[in-house]
Amino acid sequence: MVNRGIFAIMKKHDTKRKPLQAFDTDELGHRLRKLRLDSGLSLNALAGRVKVTKGYLSRLECGRAKPSARMIERIAKAVKADAAPLYVLAGYIPEDVKQILYFHPEEAPAMLRETFTPYGRQPQGARRSKTMPRLATPSPKAPPVGAQRKNLYELIGGDCFEWLDRRAANSIHAVVTDPPYGLKEYTEREKSKLRRGRGGVWRIPPTLDGCIRLPVPRFTVLTDHDKLKLRNFFLRWATLLFRVLVPGGHIFIATNPLVSQLLYWALIEAGFEKRGEIIRLVQTLRGGDRPKNAHKEFHDVTVMPRSCWEPWGLFRKPCEGRVQDNLRKWKTGGLRRVSEEKPFSDVIKSAPTRTRERDIAPHPSLKPQAFMRQVVRAALPLGEGILLDPFMGAGSTIAAACALGYQSIGIESDPEYFKMAVDGIPRLASLLPNGNGVMTRTFEGREDQQILFRV
Repeated sequence: MVNRGIFAIMKKHDTKRKPLQAFDTDELGHRLRKLRLDSGLSLNALAGRVKVTKGYLSRLECGRAKPSARMIERIAKAVKADAAPLYVLAGYIPEDVKQILYFHPEEAPAMLRETFTPYGRQPQGARRSKTMPRLATPSPKAPPVGAQRKNLYELIGGDCFEWLDRRAANSIHAVVTDPPYGLKEYTEREKSKLRRGRGGVWRIPPTLDGCIRLPVPRFTVLTDHDKLKLRNFFLRWATLLFRVLVPGGHIFIATNPLVSQLLYWALIEAGFEKRGEIIRLVQTLRGGDRPKNAHKEFHDVTVMPRSCWEPWGLFRKPCEGRVQDNLRKWKTGGLRRVSEEKPFSDVIKSAPTRTRERDIAPHPSLKPQAFMRQVVRAALPLGEGILLDPFMGAGSTIAAACALGYQSIGIESDPEYFKMAVDGIPRLASLLPNGNGVMTRTFEGREDQQILFRV
């Protein structure tokens, strides 16, 4: 059963949490001042980097104010220091420590007490108290944490078409990917415009209430020629993928309502069965605008509906025989249930990607871990096999697979995004994201229902 005590603690003290208790702000202030001076920064210079006032930093260093967890992260980044000690001094739990507590709710507190509390510092040779907790050996079946996760995934910088052409047949068990929806938006020409802030096919929205809105691609500008290229691109890709995917293997592929039919027909033409769509319910700022340059004249008109959902096509390579036979032979054919009582469903509520995740991997199409982990988990019905993301981007799919303990392969052709994925995947995988979900994991020979996402 769920160890509700540790989840209650974690829910209470998340990244927006209040401190665990009243800590000595003088010690924190002294540490912050030392780090700033060691970096050769004045108060003015540091204030400019973290976008706060000089007076606020001065109050922090004098122990008259207490920073948020987000502010600690920004200051640590500016002075190039480890944020973990600052989190602790301010009374917050660092993410990696929280993960250790999450997966070892009994052993970790016992080890900390034994090491750092008075009864843990007994003279050498002193007899152990009967009431002193013993540290249990962690189970080797526990999900991997931190650097140990890196052996779960392989990252490839290059063209997925070439890789698929060389890959052995029937060697991939599932695909979860967020491809270039309209294809044109990720050409070198359009990416260079995006990075310069010029736009091109990308719409660079104005600021809204002081917030910088993210650029979005304009699929309405695609010509008939662009749409034909898009369809041919995905037909070639799907044909190569059909040989590599095992019988019964599923594809979860993100798309957009304006171009989804082109992608879907390409997959069907390549031989895949359409098994439905996963509807990601997410409120965005796409659509809902009045006619351009005529918004006053036609103030009651919306050119396009405000987008409140994102479609993910669900496809399957035909099974060999019955689903049960395919599951026994290939470990594929169905989708993993959320729990014993609840099947995987085709509507998933999802918030936009958190700022914390975008700071780690600032890709224009980064999907949130709270959503990705639910989709990725469902893709391998028995939790076994290799999952592929041939359009990896900043690695949100691979990070989700990594967090779940799944083996995965990610491919990305853009060098900048590839480096972003290499650096960001371990950090994204270590997050405990907001959202809803439950996972089942094997621990010490039994299956436990565990909360995968904080509510």
